[in-house]
Amino acid sequence: MKTRACLLAVLLACKGETPAPAPQLTDLPAPSGKLSGEPFLSVDGSDRVHMTWIERTSDSTHAVRYARLDGAKWSTPSTIVERSDLFVNWADFPSVVSSTSGRLLAHWPQRSGSGKYAYDVRIAQSLDSGRTWGASSVLHRDGKQAEHGFVATWASSDDSVHAAWLDGRNMGPASADHGEGAMTVHTTSVGSAVSAATTSPLGTEQQLDNRNCECCQVNAAVAAGGPVVVYRDRSEDEVRDIAIVRRVGGQWTPPAHVHNDGWRIAACPVNGPAVAARGDTVVVAWFTGAQDTARVRLAWSTDGGSTFAAPVRIDGGTPVGRVDLELLPGGDAAVSWLERVPPETGEVRVRRVSRSGALGAPIVIASTSAARPSGFPKLVRRGNELLAAWTIPGDSAHIRMGRLDLSLLP
Repeated sequence: MKTRACLLAVLLACKGETPAPAPQLTDLPAPSGKLSGEPFLSVDGSDRVHMTWIERTSDSTHAVRYARLDGAKWSTPSTIVERSDLFVNWADFPSVVSSTSGRLLAHWPQRSGSGKYAYDVRIAQSLDSGRTWGASSVLHRDGKQAEHGFVATWASSDDSVHAAWLDGRNMGPASADHGEGAMTVHTTSVGSAVSAATTSPLGTEQQLDNRNCECCQVNAAVAAGGPVVVYRDRSEDEVRDIAIVRRVGGQWTPPAHVHNDGWRIAACPVNGPAVAARGDTVVVAWFTGAQDTARVRLAWSTDGGSTFAAPVRIDGGTPVGRVDLELLPGGDAAVSWLERVPPETGEVRVRRVSRSGALGAPIVIASTSAARPSGFPKLVRRGNELLAAWTIPGDSAHIRMGRLDLSLLP
């Protein structure tokens, strides 16, 4: 686990909101085994839920596993990769996405050298619905033993899969916390492997931002005009607000801020944004500690992410952050986050937010730790229900899951 100086003091707000009584959350048995964590969920166009997670398989090895939920039944879990040199981290975790034709692309962080943060993003594809996985390859092409990770992926209508990630090729030695230079955001496309024995062909690689936060997640969604990518920016004077880039007419726009929070912090808070899109609607949720007040905010755009309305605050007064986000059938958003319940308990909370900024009552869907090992709870929508996954940390760490009917979300 990283021990870099990415620390943020607990910044207490005074909102003091009490969550509504939780509606019935239906337990969903997770496909993961013992000593598991770092779940990731995605949904394809046929409402199949795809899940990856990490399991410790021995004192020295870990495995990245995959399973698919069709209806109420999980597929038999498969192993994407099992090694002793996986970069296992509470905040930088594997993912999986389905292309329009149904092929699957998985990514994971894997060490590339002896440096403390020398690791690559490796990718592999499955052409048989996740039963087997092909040869792996490296997503980026700089060849440096540097930090690469925090990947966001999205499917394109031409059946390619695209990725954006944090890239440390311009930073100092990977043995240092950050070194000199700056973290950047890069993107490329991944074509289909013709067989399990071949690696994935890569498209043109492009830099999206030349200076951004070193260890906050990147997130992406596809609007009517094209994909949008959000991440935490980093100015020369250490303002770390949320930025967005958009692909318009085949070209990426210069970075723009979703909102000028003015959060100046001389360390990475390890707290990336979430984004969802449908048509010209783009909604972004994020954590900020600006003005010495911890907040989770959400902002709407109705022009594909070109401009955003003033954000609304959605947390309960003592948020940890770690947000996720889904657009609902009627046009509202469902946002999840981790709320601190002193001293160290954490609650996974969800609430509905309308386009006008009206807030539904927050509900608690799970109790876990507020510490780093609890990771990032994940939220996806399948039809008229929300599915959530979160980690219960400890010596017997494991993943829990549940389902919530949207009619029960206030």
